[in-house]
Amino acid sequence: MSSRNQFNILWRTLAYITMIGFTVLTMGPLIWLLYSSFKPHPVIVRNIFSFPTEFYIENYTKAWSLGNLGVYSLNSIFFSVTATFITTILALAAGYGLAKFGYRISGPIYLFFMMGLLLTPHAILVPLFVMETKLGLDNTRIGVLLPYIAFRFPFLVYLATSFIRGLPKELEEAGIIDGASYLKVFWYVILPMARPVAATMLIFCFLTNWNDFVFVFVLTSKVSLRTLPVGINAFAGGMTRDYGMQFAALVIGTLPMIIFYTLFHRRLAQGFASGALKG
Repeated sequence: MSSRNQFNILWRTLAYITMIGFTVLTMGPLIWLLYSSFKPHPVIVRNIFSFPTEFYIENYTKAWSLGNLGVYSLNSIFFSVTATFITTILALAAGYGLAKFGYRISGPIYLFFMMGLLLTPHAILVPLFVMETKLGLDNTRIGVLLPYIAFRFPFLVYLATSFIRGLPKELEEAGIIDGASYLKVFWYVILPMARPVAATMLIFCFLTNWNDFVFVFVLTSKVSLRTLPVGINAFAGGMTRDYGMQFAALVIGTLPMIIFYTLFHRRLAQGFASGALKG
């Protein structure tokens, strides 16, 4: 066996060991969290790594009722779906204008959007709270949706602009020659061709919005407006003594995200690989 083949075998072995180790470190805590959520609190305290002898479903019923997780789940769905849809449509429209309209101001506008990638929520959280309080937007749904849209918008504009720049101009020009307006060209020509990047944008934006904690935690105080991550955080306070109920709440909040990513991770990877970074 040549030294090159030996090197390849050694490299593959190290790569497999690394991937297996990463998988164990990633999946191990999730598996432990799942089966621990079916154990009562005294059993968890006695032995945190033991498997449940019987499934203690009361953890989930108590967490759902005492933690108002039903209301929080509906709020998470509303904020995530609404903000994702609005942000994606606006970002695709902005990407179409920046990529296909050759205005001199297009470059500065695109640079302005890219500067938004440098901002983090924590950097402007205090002035954002003060501004919304003075405008009367605190403790309102629109007050939560606007930061969601604003902070996801720059990255989605980058994805949309990069993809649309690589689309052939002939189809767009053919639609304009046939008498279609720019709005119709965008709706009937650009959007169908931009499905790969649109799917990537929808999935990425939805997952980011679903996991958001800081905006809802700071900008709202009403229980009727808070989302699942903020509701689960309450179990780390007064309810922290019941670890079984706390673990059940974590599973309720984590499981939808895992299922969603499992169903759409291939579409997300395809969008980034073949379309999102095109051009």
